[in-house]
Order: sequence, then C-alpha cells, then structure tokens
Amino acid sequence: MVKRLLDFVRVDGQLVRVSVRGEGTPLLLIMGLGGNIEMWEPLERELNARGVQTIAYDASGTGESPTRLVPQRMPGLARQAAHILDALGHPDAAVLGVSFGGAVAQELTLASPHRVRRLVLASTTCGVGGVPGNPLALSLLATPLRYYSPTFLRLTANMLYGPTTGENGDLLREQIDARGARPPKLWGYIGQLAAAAGWTSLPWLHRIRTPTLVLTGSADPIVPPVNGRILTARIPGAELHVVPSAGHLLLMDRAAECAATIVEFLESRAQRSGVN
Repeated sequence: MVKRLLDFVRVDGQLVRVSVRGEGTPLLLIMGLGGNIEMWEPLERELNARGVQTIAYDASGTGESPTRLVPQRMPGLARQAAHILDALGHPDAAVLGVSFGGAVAQELTLASPHRVRRLVLASTTCGVGGVPGNPLALSLLATPLRYYSPTFLRLTANMLYGPTTGENGDLLREQIDARGARPPKLWGYIGQLAAAAGWTSLPWLHRIRTPTLVLTGSADPIVPPVNGRILTARIPGAELHVVPSAGHLLLMDRAAECAATIVEFLESRAQRSGVN
C-alpha cells in the first residue's frame, strides 16, 4: 500500500487538512461538493501505481478542515487551492477537478495559468450556460443527507449518480465509509452551494490555454455529457474522453480506466513540451 502523508497547513489564516500520497508527477485533486480526502481512494490507488503523486485536501468546511465564518466565492476557493500548492512547496502542478471541484479548477487556471501544468476536468460544467442535469438528481444533490445517512445513499445512489455506483457493492460501501467518517459541516456545504450559484466560466473559457482533458460519463444524470462537449469546444485544444455507460462518479466507478487515460494525457503532453 502506498503511504499517505496527512497534515494540516495554514492557508490564508485557516487550517486546511491536506494529503500527499505516492511519488512522481504531482497532481492536485480538487473534490466535488461536500467531499473529503478519503473519497479519492479508488482513483488514487490507480494513479499512484502509475507514477503519479496525488495531492488532495479538505476544502474549508469539509472533511476535517474547519469552516470559514464567511464562505468564499469561486475565485476565493481557487486562491485557496493555489496557496495549498505554495504551502507544500509546489510552484506548479497538474490539476484535476471533479464536479464542483472542476469549477474551482477552471477558476484556478484562469487566475494562475502559470501554476497549472495540465488540466483535467471530470464530470463538470461551465455553470450558467451549460445544460442542467436531471431535476431529481439535482434536488438530491442539494442536500448533504447522503453524507450522513448510509440508507439514504444506498436508496438514491443510482438516481443521483447514475449507473454502476449502486450496483457495485464494494464501491458503495467504500464511499459510504469515506463519506460517513468525515461528512461536511452544514455551513461548509451551504457555502459551496452559494459559490456555485450563478457562477459561469462560459465567457472566458477561450482564455484557458493550458492543455486540457475533459472526462465525462455518457450516463451522468447530474452533468449531462453535452457539458463536456461545451467545455471542449470552448477551451482551445481541449481533448474530450467520454466513458461509455459511466455516471457522475466515473473516477471511482471506472478508476483504472480513468487513471490510464489521465496518465496517458499527462505523459503525452509532457513529452510534447519537453518536460520530464
């Protein structure tokens, strides 16, 4: 098993729980709505085995990171991600954002393009201007109850996340354990919802010049795959990879497949740019 180094760092006056795992190319992982470090486990196992060092963190108000009194908007969340790299001594890194974390990753790349070597956007959208998901799935997403009630998550997993999650018993148990052990604080969750409300990257996506890979599941009820096509069309040179029959949690459901695609992207781009 690859050793995980967990610690707290002070970022902009706030304690933030961070994790560094594996060796190799550094990849900053930005989690989705309410998520914590431990939820990355399936993908991290596969990435670490392929020579990627993963850097994850609990955003303020999630996992074990204390809640901020005044929630941050999306640019503030992006600054937090950049300053986490500073605290860990990384002038730059590849960045992967999933779902809500994909919005943070887009903001980070816009504000600090020199910090982002390569960008991976998974199960995410441009926000306002994108195509909304299934109304039932979005209504389930609005509540953090799935983090507090294993029964609720079991009953709603397929409706919320799409195929395979509710059918894969091992994965579902792993997600229930990871979520239930460190659920988000209610104020932290509300703060993230507020940051997403009204946010859009559509007017400035064309300004992102960082090599970008867009990953989307063909059966994602929260972020329909057409949103991946919108991101790919608007970001110059972006590559799109659609995972057949995958839902919103494709990074966990299809961890080996997604890790292989991500590593191929990171390595091919590194070779083209002469980076070792």
